[in-house]
Parts: sequence; structure tokens; C-alpha cells
Amino acid sequence: MERGMNKIIIIKTKTRLEELKRRYNTVEQARFYIEHLGADFGDYELEHVKYCEALENVRVIAKTYARVQEIDRDYVPNMIFGEKDVVIAIGRDGLVANVMKYLDGQPLIGVNPDTMRWEGNLLMFEAGDMARIIPKVLAENFDEKRITMGKAVTKDGQVLYAVNDFFVGIKNHTSARYHICYNNMVENQSSSGIIISTGLGMTGWHKSIMAEFRGMARAFNMGEVPEVEKGWDSAELTFQVREPYPSRFTQAELVYGQIHENDNLTLVSDMTESGVIFSDGVLDDALDFNAGMELKIGVAERVGRLVV
Repeated sequence: MERGMNKIIIIKTKTRLEELKRRYNTVEQARFYIEHLGADFGDYELEHVKYCEALENVRVIAKTYARVQEIDRDYVPNMIFGEKDVVIAIGRDGLVANVMKYLDGQPLIGVNPDTMRWEGNLLMFEAGDMARIIPKVLAENFDEKRITMGKAVTKDGQVLYAVNDFFVGIKNHTSARYHICYNNMVENQSSSGIIISTGLGMTGWHKSIMAEFRGMARAFNMGEVPEVEKGWDSAELTFQVREPYPSRFTQAELVYGQIHENDNLTLVSDMTESGVIFSDGVLDDALDFNAGMELKIGVAERVGRLVV
């Protein structure tokens, strides 16, 4: 395969040391602040060194096989990926998820820069593995996990994808007001927001909410509630309403359910301001969800392709 026929996109992220330097202008000032609080600045430096070493190793290996473009995660939402691009994300699981939702069929390789620090459920490889993995991916001879994504579409045509989950609510996490439509039932609700999870996201925000529910069930002697498990490729989403408040004007019956393929959960905002929907914990690409806006959430036509 000709080297010029392919492009490898390396997605990098800022280390904690780089974030501290940006905040305090210099490493020395950051060190003074951290050590003044009694914390170990050396851990920040070690993490940074490990990350830079992994990034350089991937960079060197990738350049022997294809043209390489390197971008920071902050610019991923505006990146136009080519149909034949191969994408490598170096960082934590969250980086892989946040990159995947902007891809449309391109294979994604997750690289763990520090296996002693991060477990990495989505980080299947270390930097040194790229010498054997990249040629296989370029030759389209690789194993992959298919990951179902969620898709949210606003009435005015804005689209947002999710690999783990959506949050629909209000920015400051106070009471959100909206109408919810599910299985031909409609309720006027006031809650702390709605979480809509993919199969992959069942171990994230969904798990946290279920832990509270199981604790309450035990407190009321209702017995054990089984852990809900779904495959990463499960073609359905699960929604949960957080802290729904029943009153004279609001209901709290539609609080949990499944959104199957070709179905939608429909929400209409009653919030005059600060209503949002964001995915995978990233507020930077949130969509406004204010008064009168209708939102439909369902299984996406896109499927993530994680190299394994």
C-alpha cells in the first residue's frame, strides 16, 4: 500500500502538568503552589514524562507507515476526518469516547500512555504495539469492537452524538422543566435532569444512579436489584430521570425505560434559559435546550469501530 494513500490522525491531550502551566504561567510557579499545599509535584512531572514518551513513540512509528497529522483534543469537534483516515487517541478512556463520537466509520485505536496509572477499558494497546497494529489496520485486516452510539436531534436540525451517555437538563443542575414523551405517554416533569446511556455507558453515569436505587431498595427491604448489563453493540439506549418531583403540576411515572432501534425519546423544554444537552461529560459541545425546543433521542446510524 502506498504511503501517501493513507493518513493517520493522532489525537493528544494535555497532561495535568500542562494544564497547571497554563494556569500558573510557568512550571516553577505551579510547583510552588502544589508543594505549598503539601502535595507531591513529582507525580505531575512523572505523568507528563510518561505521556510524552508514549506520544513520541506512536508518532515515530506512525510516520513510517503513512502521513501523520497531530491535533489536540480541543480541536476534534471541528476536525474533518477523511473516509480512509486511521485515528489514534493517546490518553484515558474519556478521550477515546470523546473522539469516537465525531467519527463516521473510521477505525479508532486507543493507546494507554501509562498502564501503571490507568486501567483503560477502551485503551487496548500500548505505544510499542503500534508497529504491529498500524499495518493491520491500514490493510483492513484487524479485529474490532462495534460500539452503538446515541443520537440527539433538535427541532432546528442540530445533531449531537454520544458514545457513553447524554445529559439533558439545566447547566447548574437545579430543577429542569420539560415535557417527556415515551411509548405514547406524555408527562410534564421537574427533575435534576435525564441520563440516556448506551450499552457502553451502562458502567458510567447509569451505574451511579442504579447504585443509589439499589441502596434505597435495601433500606426498604425490597431485596436486591440485579445489575443491568448490556453489550457495547446493543442496539438500544436506556434513559433514567434523576430525582423527579411529583406535584400538582408535574408527574413522576416515566422515569426509566429502553429506547429501541427506530424509536425515539422526545423531550420539549419548558426552561427559559440555561437548558442544555451534552454528551460524554463534555460541556464544550453542549446544545441549548430552552423554551419550546423539541429534542428527539434515539440509536444513531453511526457505529463506533474500536480496534482490539
